[in-house]
Amino acid sequence: MRLLLLEDDPLLGEGLRDYLRTEGHVVDWCRSIAEAGRIGGEPVDALLIDWQLPDGSGLDWLRARRVRGDLTPALMLTAKDLLGHRVEGLDAGADDYLVKPFAPEELAARLRVIGRRSAGAATQALRFGQVQVDMTARIACRGGRRVELTAREWALLEALGLRSGRIVSRSDLERLVLGMDSDVASNAVEVHVSALRRKLGHSLIETVRGLGYRMEKA
Repeated sequence: MRLLLLEDDPLLGEGLRDYLRTEGHVVDWCRSIAEAGRIGGEPVDALLIDWQLPDGSGLDWLRARRVRGDLTPALMLTAKDLLGHRVEGLDAGADDYLVKPFAPEELAARLRVIGRRSAGAATQALRFGQVQVDMTARIACRGGRRVELTAREWALLEALGLRSGRIVSRSDLERLVLGMDSDVASNAVEVHVSALRRKLGHSLIETVRGLGYRMEKA
């Protein structure tokens, strides 16, 4: 998943960014609300938000996004541990609430829950025709036989799989798979789509002319 991490603590932010990248996520780490403004309308799969930031309240920032109709899943990461704080955070639009300090493994598990909800699945094991994909174990099988994928191919498969049944534009796929700081080749998406079709079957990903790509509903 592509994640927006809004955290001003340099040690925690760097540690979470590096850990989540080892889990296969693309992470855009911002240290302030102003810095997060650079993301703008960039597509992300989940928001990880600290409550107290140098230039304002992360919860107020989330609340404003909800008012604008933004439904991106959000997880609060905060030291505010009272019951009233948790209730306020959830009522303001957070989908989950994690109190510091926490183990990064728990954060990763909660992100897997968000991924299952986004895919409309009860588990991280998804089926697309003859293709079975376990997002947690990062295993893809075609006709019962395991298929090896590169990190970029996995990222693309996840980006489309979590949005199965919906059209995803090429530009959105570039940003979801590579993030805002990556040097993106002009044909990167086409190359990875072609590789996935070769490995998992040409019917897996549909090209919707002039609009983007779509996987069948999981």
